[in-house]
Amino acid sequence: MAFASTESAGRILTTGDGIPHSPREYAALLTKLSDDVKADSFSRDGTVAALEAKVAALLGKEAAVWMPTGTLANHLAVRMLAGDRKRVLVQKESHLYNDCGDCVEALSNLNMVPLAPGKATFTLDEVESEMSRAASGRVSVPIGAIQIETPVRRRTGEVFDVAEMRKICAWAREHKIGTHLDGARLFFAAAYTKVPVREYAAMFDTVYVSMYKYFNAGSGAVLAGPRALLENAYHARRMFGGGLNQVWPFAAVALHYLGGFEQRYQRAVAASEQVIAALEKDGNFEIRRVPNGSNIFSFRMRGVNAPIYQQRVETAGIVMQTPESGEWFQLRVNETWNRAGVAEIVDRFRRGMG
Repeated sequence: MAFASTESAGRILTTGDGIPHSPREYAALLTKLSDDVKADSFSRDGTVAALEAKVAALLGKEAAVWMPTGTLANHLAVRMLAGDRKRVLVQKESHLYNDCGDCVEALSNLNMVPLAPGKATFTLDEVESEMSRAASGRVSVPIGAIQIETPVRRRTGEVFDVAEMRKICAWAREHKIGTHLDGARLFFAAAYTKVPVREYAAMFDTVYVSMYKYFNAGSGAVLAGPRALLENAYHARRMFGGGLNQVWPFAAVALHYLGGFEQRYQRAVAASEQVIAALEKDGNFEIRRVPNGSNIFSFRMRGVNAPIYQQRVETAGIVMQTPESGEWFQLRVNETWNRAGVAEIVDRFRRGMG
């Protein structure tokens, strides 16, 4: 991936969830942070432990453990929660079901049962129906865990319905079924639904949050939950090849951006909403929002060739990805929307019209 700008350049980068760093920028940031960084040993102690404690506190959980990837975080969560109960309910559109090479089935002998095809949200009725079906076969196969992802990447950032989520998690707790939240982009969901991060996390036994998507680490994830469940999770992490010798270069950057992120991102969202409202009133632009969406929206201009507009608006200070087809750009709201005032951002979009 090409990195379009430094943090000080003032550009609005609508192409991703976080702030991209070139190798030079990343190295410079590590140098800036180095006096406060403490090395870890096989992903334990030092700055990694500080990050784990910070994430656990933000989510209101007893403990947290570093994971090299979100794939492993989700996998180990449902593995630990399910135990000997082999069925795990997931969204059919979820990352774990579609993008992880059937790791849960191949490596942990669990059977993922996909719900709600083409949707972000499944319902308690669907959960109860699946439980009844699993119990009524010639061999009863109990459900061990339920995983919910929000926002859902394959649904362009659509969030899981919060009211339905509350009902499902309460029902699962009553039936002693483990619940896991794939909250890779949880802080985005919270900003758009106005449901605090801790309130989301309180519904679930375990929660995973990405450390690279918008906390800008080179890689990594953190899985949070009960201490009794996670205190020895580093053994399973190493068993699956995830006990990296040192991960402080990732943990230090994530810890740096984690502090104050919620407030900074809320400001960025507020700014973007004002920009979108201004552009919607301008006859030169058209906006499409995702129903129950989060930080992704589509945008096009009237009367200007898309590639030409893209070049002009980048000169004005807004970086956008080339449309995959047609003239619609897909834009993402991230921290870089704080780099200029609302009026200036709107003016930059207008300058692209020529």
